[in-house]
Amino acid sequence: QVHLLESGGGLVQPGGSLRLSCAASGGRLSIMNVGWYRQVPGKQRELVAHITSITSGAGTEYGDSVKGRFTISRDNAENTVYLQMNSLKPEDTAVYYCNARLGNEYVFWGPGTPVTVSS
Repeated sequence: QVHLLESGGGLVQPGGSLRLSCAASGGRLSIMNVGWYRQVPGKQRELVAHITSITSGAGTEYGDSVKGRFTISRDNAENTVYLQMNSLKPEDTAVYYCNARLGNEYVFWGPGTPVTVSS
């Protein structure tokens, strides 16, 4: 069983930056496709950024609302995936979740970390 734990969320002013971390235990994130999602109350969970496994080339993709501001990356030695968030806006306020998939059969979620962008 893979356990994911997000960290790095908090309160930040508009225009500021945060770096979220998704640390894994019980499995290697490097062989999994990993995504960052976010959710606000009353809305569906939204894909923010995604990175494929290293065997698939570690390609990245981003939601339209965060392109050019957010960057997803891996540290395979630390078994961690990061989400660097710059130029944060109030509409980025949400709970951010890490998701890891191994094929279609194994899907893991972390408990989430809250991000609040407010002055």
